[in-house]
Amino acid sequence: MLNIEIDKKSGFCFGVVNAISKAEEELAKGQTLYCLGDIVHNGQEVERLTRLGLITIDHEQFEQLHDAKVLLRAHGEPPRTYQIAKENNLTLIDASCPVVLKLQARIKKAYQAAPEDDTQIVIYGKKGHAEVNGLVGQTDEKAIVIESEADLSKLDFSKNISLFSQTTKSLEGFNHLVSTLSEKIVKGAEFEYSDTICRQVANRIPNITTFAKNNDIIIFVSGKKSSNGKVLYEHSKKMNSNTYFVTEADEIAELDLDLNKKIGICGATSTPRWLMEDVADKLNELALSKGIKEE
Repeated sequence: MLNIEIDKKSGFCFGVVNAISKAEEELAKGQTLYCLGDIVHNGQEVERLTRLGLITIDHEQFEQLHDAKVLLRAHGEPPRTYQIAKENNLTLIDASCPVVLKLQARIKKAYQAAPEDDTQIVIYGKKGHAEVNGLVGQTDEKAIVIESEADLSKLDFSKNISLFSQTTKSLEGFNHLVSTLSEKIVKGAEFEYSDTICRQVANRIPNITTFAKNNDIIIFVSGKKSSNGKVLYEHSKKMNSNTYFVTEADEIAELDLDLNKKIGICGATSTPRWLMEDVADKLNELALSKGIKEE
C-alpha cells in the first residue's frame, strides 16, 4: 500500500543472533534457563524470550544463584563472573561474541605486559556498559574509560597510553580521539592504539548513510539502552532530518508523518527483524484509517 522499504542490512549482528539461538535451543529442552543481564538491548525481544521461559537476572542475583544454568550474552563478562560460576556450581552457556572475546584477550595481554607505573590502559567506550565492564575486568578494574574528550582529564599525558575501543563505538569518534591523543601525548611517552571496532557494526554507518538519503522519511527502530542504536540514529538524523526514533510499533501513531512519501525503516544491531516488520504493518494500518488507498 505505502511506499515502504525495510533496510535489509539492519537488525541483529551475528553475535546477537548466536546468543538468541543458544537461548532458544536451551529453552526448547524445557529446562530452567537464566540470562545474566538483558540478552539484547531491546525490550520487545527480551519480552518475547521471557514468554518462552528465559529468566533475566542481574549480577547481584547471579552471585546468590547455585546449581543452575546461566546464559552469558554476547557482550562478554569479566573474569569474576566465571569465578563465581565455578564457586556456585553454575553451568554457563557462553554466548560471548568472538569479536569481544578477542578484544578481551588483547587488553589482558597489554595490561599484563605493561609496567603498571608508566602505562595507562584506556578504553574508548560507555562507562557501565556491559561490554566495557567485561573489558575493564581484564585489567583488575584499572583501565581508564573515556566516553568523550570531556574525560581526557583522567589521563596523564606524560605516561604511556595504550588505547582500545568498545566494539560498537563510532569509527569516526575513535579516529578523532586517536588524533587528539596523538597531539596531547608528551614527548618521550608512547601512544599505541588498536582499532578494535567490529566491522559488521562499523559498516552500518555507510549503509545508513545511503539508506537515509534514499528515503524521504526514516523510522529508526531501537531499544533506548542500545549504544549502537544511539550512534546509528544520530547518524541517520544527520543525513536525513526527517528521522524518527521509535522503540515499538505503537509509537508510530504519535508521529505526524506524511504517508504519501517514501518511508524507510531501519534499526540497530539489537533490533529484531520482526519488530521492523511490525512498524511497517502499523504504518499500513494507519494509512487505511486515514483513507489512503493502494495505488
